[in-house]
Amino acid sequence: MDLASAALLSSGAGLALAVAAYAFPSAVVVAVAVALPAFEEPRNALSLPTWAIHVSSVVEWIIAMALVWQYGEKSGFEAWKGLSWGMVPLLGGAMCACTWHFFYNSESLEVLVAMQGALTVIGNTTMCIAAYRIFKAYKESSSNP
Repeated sequence: MDLASAALLSSGAGLALAVAAYAFPSAVVVAVAVALPAFEEPRNALSLPTWAIHVSSVVEWIIAMALVWQYGEKSGFEAWKGLSWGMVPLLGGAMCACTWHFFYNSESLEVLVAMQGALTVIGNTTMCIAAYRIFKAYKESSSNP
């Protein structure tokens, strides 16, 4: 079958489906419903708005890390770059959470929950250390004019 014949056949099939849908709308809906099995998500699946919040929060965190890094470069205070590095474990924790939710909170992946908790503690600690280093750098720069 050449390309022209295939195009003619497919357009004819499309026209036939359109006419059938107009004449017998409920029959076409039933035919499509039978032909395409419905995918039912588990009850613990996240809703689309919840996914939007999860993904946008991760993207926002990555942007914040980049902005903190740029501020460290432009201001001359390299300690700000340390804050950007301190944010990395928290990003890892967010990725663990999103991965676990992507697989519908599977019991076989519950290790991700523990990893998220550990990365959160580590990330909070590294950000605290980085914040102290920023404080110390500003204190030293103000005492040495």
